[in-house]
Amino acid sequence: MPCLFALIALAAPRIVILALWFFSTWFTGLFATILWPVLGFIFLPTTLLWYTAVAHWWGGHWSLWPVVGLVIALMIDISPAKGRRRRVVEE
Repeated sequence: MPCLFALIALAAPRIVILALWFFSTWFTGLFATILWPVLGFIFLPTTLLWYTAVAHWWGGHWSLWPVVGLVIALMIDISPAKGRRRRVVEE
């Protein structure tokens, strides 16, 4: 089940963020204000999920693997191919 949740998080991170926000305490106590999660939801959703995962699973300690994961999450979020999916034009 966790692997399925991770695949859904890569495919649709905003849906996972909303599910975690409404149905769990995943974001409780991680941010001082609501501004950072809202900005992360809008601009960098995969990075927001990875930041919260590091806070939960590694206790907020940024060693080698959390930083590698952060770089990968940033590359996913700012990928130029993300918005350029081919659209099928019906004639």
